[in-house]
Amino acid sequence: MVEDHCASIDEEPAMDVRARYPQRVDILPLGDTTLLVRFAKGLDDEANLRTIRLAKVLVDDLADGIVEVVPSLVSLLVRYDPSVTDPFRLSGEIQLRLGRAGEAVCSEEHLLHVRFGGEDGPDLEDVAHTLGVSPEEFILSQTTARLRVLATGFAPGFVYCGFHEAWLHVPRRTIVRPEVPAGSVLFAAGQTAIAATEVPTGWHVIGRTDFRNFQPSQDPPTLLRPGDSIRFGAID
Repeated sequence: MVEDHCASIDEEPAMDVRARYPQRVDILPLGDTTLLVRFAKGLDDEANLRTIRLAKVLVDDLADGIVEVVPSLVSLLVRYDPSVTDPFRLSGEIQLRLGRAGEAVCSEEHLLHVRFGGEDGPDLEDVAHTLGVSPEEFILSQTTARLRVLATGFAPGFVYCGFHEAWLHVPRRTIVRPEVPAGSVLFAAGQTAIAATEVPTGWHVIGRTDFRNFQPSQDPPTLLRPGDSIRFGAID
């Protein structure tokens, strides 16, 4: 199930960049064709929101020379054509757009059905034990949460969703599995992830879904976008 909705991510009028974003924003060169815009050096909910907002503004209003915008968890890469612009000019254009990253953003809400535990989620009981709750209580924590798509990447269609409440944080496994099947629902570091393809992982496998967020024959090949909302429904 997919629902469309538009939400105002920042309703106050545009203002000075430093007033709107009191925390430091780093714009750093990476080679001669890329800038890194970094809102934080570690996982941070507000930094993720800022990353998503700026990526939307940059895509909708491309400055001259921008070739590609790639958001991650708390930063984004801006690839540019050096024959059209330079890092100093582009940095200024990005700063201007930071001040306008308060426009309404259209996103979608997705309901994904998951088989939790058992053969599909071999780590679920261990995770519940680590958290001091029953498997049923842990599953309830997943199905009642409304998560945000934080970023996509690592592998085609791979999705990071979060952030969970602090009591749900568990570390990654100490041993990496060389491969988990497509559709695996993973849990670690305050996030739930969904693998669209077979991948190696050190995350805990808590379930599996038939949803695949990577269809190379479609345009675009992925359905989920950063900023979208995710809800999980438990099925047998």
